[in-house]
Amino acid sequence: MTAAVMPSSAAGLLTLLEDENDELKRYALVHLNKVVHEFWFQISSYIGSVEALYEDDEFADRELAALIASKVFYHLGELDSALTYALGAGKHFIVDEQSEYVQTLVARCLDQYFELRTREVEQVDVDPRLVAVVERMLNRCCEHGQFEQAVGVALEGRRLDKLEEVVQRSNDVPATLGYALKVCQKLVINRDFRQQVLRLLIRLYEECDEPDYVVICQCLMFLDDAPEVSKILSRLLNSNKPDDVLLAYQIAFDLVENELQSFVIKVQEQLPKPPEAAAPAADGAAAPAVPAADGAAPPAAGDTATAMDTAAAAAAAAAAEANGNAAAAAPELAPELVDKLNKLRDILNGKTPIGLNLEFLYHHNKADLQVLKNIKGTVDARVSVTHSATILANALMHAGTSIDTFLRENLEWLSRATNWAKFSATAGLGVIHRGQLQQGKALMAPYLPRDGHSGSPYSEGGALYALGLITANHGAAMQPFLRESLLASSNPIIQHGACLGLGLAALGTNDDELFEDLKNVLYTDDAVAGEAAGIGMGLLCCGTGSDKAQEMLAYAHDTQHEKIIRGLAMGLGLICYGIEEAADTLIEQMSREQDPILRYGAMYVLGLAYRGTGNNAAVQRLLHFAVSDVSDDVRRAAVLCLGFVLLGAPEQCPKIVALLAESFNPHVRYGAAMAIGIACAGTGLREAVQLLEAMLSDSTDFVRQGASIAMALVLVQQPESVVEPFRKKLTKSIGDKHEEVMARMGSIMAAGVLDAGGRNATIGLRSSSGYFRRTSVIGLAVFTGYWYWYPLSYFLSLSLAPTAVIGLDHTLKAPKLELVCNARPSLFAYPPPVTTETSKEVAKVEKAVLSTTAKARERQKKKDAEKQKKEEGAMEVDEHKPAAAAVAAAGDKPAAAAAGDAEDATSGSATADGAAAAAASAGDASKASTADGSTGDKQDGKD
Repeated sequence: MTAAVMPSSAAGLLTLLEDENDELKRYALVHLNKVVHEFWFQISSYIGSVEALYEDDEFADRELAALIASKVFYHLGELDSALTYALGAGKHFIVDEQSEYVQTLVARCLDQYFELRTREVEQVDVDPRLVAVVERMLNRCCEHGQFEQAVGVALEGRRLDKLEEVVQRSNDVPATLGYALKVCQKLVINRDFRQQVLRLLIRLYEECDEPDYVVICQCLMFLDDAPEVSKILSRLLNSNKPDDVLLAYQIAFDLVENELQSFVIKVQEQLPKPPEAAAPAADGAAAPAVPAADGAAPPAAGDTATAMDTAAAAAAAAAAEANGNAAAAAPELAPELVDKLNKLRDILNGKTPIGLNLEFLYHHNKADLQVLKNIKGTVDARVSVTHSATILANALMHAGTSIDTFLRENLEWLSRATNWAKFSATAGLGVIHRGQLQQGKALMAPYLPRDGHSGSPYSEGGALYALGLITANHGAAMQPFLRESLLASSNPIIQHGACLGLGLAALGTNDDELFEDLKNVLYTDDAVAGEAAGIGMGLLCCGTGSDKAQEMLAYAHDTQHEKIIRGLAMGLGLICYGIEEAADTLIEQMSREQDPILRYGAMYVLGLAYRGTGNNAAVQRLLHFAVSDVSDDVRRAAVLCLGFVLLGAPEQCPKIVALLAESFNPHVRYGAAMAIGIACAGTGLREAVQLLEAMLSDSTDFVRQGASIAMALVLVQQPESVVEPFRKKLTKSIGDKHEEVMARMGSIMAAGVLDAGGRNATIGLRSSSGYFRRTSVIGLAVFTGYWYWYPLSYFLSLSLAPTAVIGLDHTLKAPKLELVCNARPSLFAYPPPVTTETSKEVAKVEKAVLSTTAKARERQKKKDAEKQKKEEGAMEVDEHKPAAAAVAAAGDKPAAAAAGDAEDATSGSATADGAAAAAASAGDASKASTADGSTGDKQDGKD
């Protein structure tokens, strides 16, 4: 058998292309196709003849000519022409062929198809041949069991019909549906198409033998279809299977964790109505009086554990009474169903999940009070910035724990907070008692506005703000009181607190009446109240993309107060939360404004609208403003908001902002630090830590401040072996009196973030199901406004989430259970407590040497050297007269002593310094010589 011989040239075959016999042409094409990859450079000279054969409609093998032309153009680098002829090759272009040529053109084909499909709104026609190749690719993927690739092609090509076909042909339908849902949430950019995909996935899930109702309800939540969720929950509650009831409870917990208050309220309204329960006692009616100095001390609510037990008992009694009344007044509902409905409602309104979290945070609180005492002892209480930062650190350390021991033990120190510092200190109580939905009003009663009593407006405003922080996202019961307080007062400080509190309590409800009340406060054109009204309106309409945004923008043009414009700018960003391309018109309008504050707001609108999407267009626009805008505020906000856009891909953020972190502009560097802190919060990402470590020693104080806060956001709840070096840096920065106040403020805030929630909470921007928690993202966004208005820093508490695994049985009680963890215990151990001895350690400072001291020491050395030389010379000369030398030496001794005393007097400062150093090194500073004491005191005074 002879082996096939490779021809040395294609010239002979090419000459046959000019022949008039079609059979010879066919013969030439068949053999040219076999050697085209080796002799494409020769065939390229005859490419015109090959193209002519393809264009001849009467030639039977025109598709084979198209394939040869495609391969030649591929080698020439003309991929578009190669793809055009490949599409014309029909069946001869085999997509299954594992060659570089086929794979390259298939990829090119898919790219063109996807691009044309995304431009479908422009009525762009798609080549049917292109569609045919894509469908052949889909069929090939399905035949080879590559269903995930087929799902990706169908979604990229926006082919819902093919997506359904792929799912139905899949060997594991639930797994394929889960992958499709994951890809849809992360990679599908267009919001409208994403909603169409979710509708299709819901239908496909429901057609399964065992529908995954947890996933179905999550999809319905994104589609804002509360009635359908209510139907599913009712169906599960009415089921005879115990597991179905537990599934309904789990769905309710997942819905609450996603923090969409307005949606959860709609679900509750659609559920079967149990009989009206007895009206609960007015908030605070049964609570004991809480005496406290105005604005100086926390509310004396008695022992916290006793208060919690009392609240739990009262809640249980009220629930039992409600259940009894419901069963008596509604015979059409079975008692068991009424009980299930009540439990479901307790979950949906937050009572059960928040109660469980509060119990965990209280009983497992590991906050170290010695850390706070060290900070308090280091900072000067007369400096309001560091004093207020310490109060914030305490609030964050004890967020949700209901433990206010530090404040009770330092009432005199706390009373030094005045004016807006008092407002912030009172608001800090709301952070400590966050989640106390039942007792919140009673806890804050000493500070709240009261009829006939006029207290400090700063305390009253701060208390209303605190109520909002306590009931954030679950404040339906608190809204009437906050609204009444807002309408009853004309004091702008009280209105400021009421607007913030009302916005938090009614977060995302889009209530028209409350919006009008806030708008009326805005129209008073008071700078203090107007700023809070703008933020409150944004909180109220959060994520709705409401047309009310145009009213707010119009007023921003009319007012002259920068504070009001800034509040409205932030509010507009909150309204556009998560609406993606629907915000493009507003973004374009605001980014073209001449007022830099409105352009600053446009950055927040852009960042929050595309939060977590990683949208390339959004990233490019933010980068453009970060390097081109004339305002430092706009540039800082543009870089910072990159963190919100990249929430879904935190590992990308350090790469994107790495160059910006080295910018000559300190505002850009600060924005880069905060962007990393936001995007990588709670991840402990190594690249983020490395980038921030360099910025901790920046030459600008507020950059160091931002780097400290960002590092704390990244390292919260990370192993202590990773966090310990950063803790030491914070301790050094806080204790360094030569450090700028701004940097020390950032270090104190960072210390509070590291130990947040009694060292049991992290920055939880995602729920356990993987979706973004709206309240957490919003809290982090408003927190960044502390740059202009310090009280907004308490919004950071909204981003905290307990790091606990809580398991419940069918009675919603926590049974005793054990979890197996193969990691070493030290990896998750709490940091060791700071001891008093450790706290008193003072860093050794190199002793300063005065120039006069140095000169005196040099003179003394010279004199000693001269004296030694004289003595040596005298010994040589008088070698033969020992007796006379002895007499002379004895006679000279008093004179020598006198000379030595004179020299000592001349170098007094040197000997005094030496004595002081010796005494200090021996630990007996009180016995040191004080000859140089006045100089040291003056130097300390200068420092």
